[in-house]
Amino acid sequence: MFQEERKEFRFEWAHLGDIQNGRPNLGAQTSVAVYRLLEFTLRDAAIKHCGVESANRIFRGAGRNSGTAVYEHLIGSATDWNDLLFKMQQRFKDLGVGILRVESVDEAKQHLVLSIYEDLDCSGLPAVGEAVCTFDEGLLAGLLEAYVGVAFTVREVDCWCTGERVCRFEATPAA
Repeated sequence: MFQEERKEFRFEWAHLGDIQNGRPNLGAQTSVAVYRLLEFTLRDAAIKHCGVESANRIFRGAGRNSGTAVYEHLIGSATDWNDLLFKMQQRFKDLGVGILRVESVDEAKQHLVLSIYEDLDCSGLPAVGEAVCTFDEGLLAGLLEAYVGVAFTVREVDCWCTGERVCRFEATPAA
């Protein structure tokens, strides 16, 4: 399941296991510190072994894979952009990812500006002069791609770590 070499993603929702049965006392929740410990130590290892650009590709790819899985298993379908974005807002809040806000949508160009307040990845970190939410870029791209059926490019344009108090993302169909 996790030891085979592969060239494509093979994640399946079932890989998450039966959390309710496996954690009857602790449940499905954990702390932000534990999530960040996992994320940042994985990022550190990826940068050490692969370099910054490869690490960013890895995290965007993992986010994209996660976004597709979230769409398929937690959103299911959407009747239109409003329905999709409303469901995304609900899921982000329910899962503790953050408070998703829609700043603008150009349906004809499929261009969106989305912001995440209290972002799981970085809210409360020191301002270090760089955007750090590459996993979120992929997560949003995967969600949008699953709905639209075409690849999206999502880039963070504002981040808590650049001194903002919100993470803002621009999404457009990939060239």
